[in-house]
Amino acid sequence: MKRQVIAMGGGGFSMEPKNPLLDKYIISQARKQNPSVCFLAHATDDAVRYVFNFFKAFTHLDVKPTFLSLFTPHTSDIESFLMQQDVIYVGGGNTKSMLALWREWNLDEYLQKAYFNGTVLAGISAGANCWFEQCVTDSIPGKLSMLPCLGIINGSFCPHYDGETFRRPSLHKLMSEDQIINGYAADNGAAAHFINGELASSVSSRPHAYVYRVRKKEGEVEEEVVETRYLEH
Repeated sequence: MKRQVIAMGGGGFSMEPKNPLLDKYIISQARKQNPSVCFLAHATDDAVRYVFNFFKAFTHLDVKPTFLSLFTPHTSDIESFLMQQDVIYVGGGNTKSMLALWREWNLDEYLQKAYFNGTVLAGISAGANCWFEQCVTDSIPGKLSMLPCLGIINGSFCPHYDGETFRRPSLHKLMSEDQIINGYAADNGAAAHFINGELASSVSSRPHAYVYRVRKKEGEVEEEVVETRYLEH
């Protein structure tokens, strides 16, 4: 079974409502045409608006859009519902709060099962952070810090690499001080596509957005730009 994670540093319908390139790319990786795409807006306190914008964007695509609320769930069998999805798309927000909510509802286990069952796991910002062993997050106000995540993909992840001036230096500082493990970073508009746990490709919705491998070697933090394919209209 092909296991896939698509981690966006930024972009998608919530950041680029007039540029569907990354969203279309995610849909194209599903195991069938007209796939069921489930949106999880659990990282935000404005889920109603976020879900509305998801449906506004995805009803124009060749998919069956749906969503899951954990405050007013429509089913008691959440595991079966998630296992039926072809794509699970996670929105941005507070990674720490989202993971805490997921663990209380056992979504950490259900998402792992969906991954091994062939469901494409995708997301932006917090929705990208969550799939890795560790991430760089601003979940706690006033600082960027390391947060342990689900560990479906080995290594760490840092989103918004070019979109927020403090992201790159903060990641380098955390890594130089051995507070975070080696991993990946992605610009706004760039996405890292992992297949069976390995980085298989990198794509972007903007001409100069990239994915990076970031690691500490011999006491120095190094960046390697991953060849990133621009998804032209």
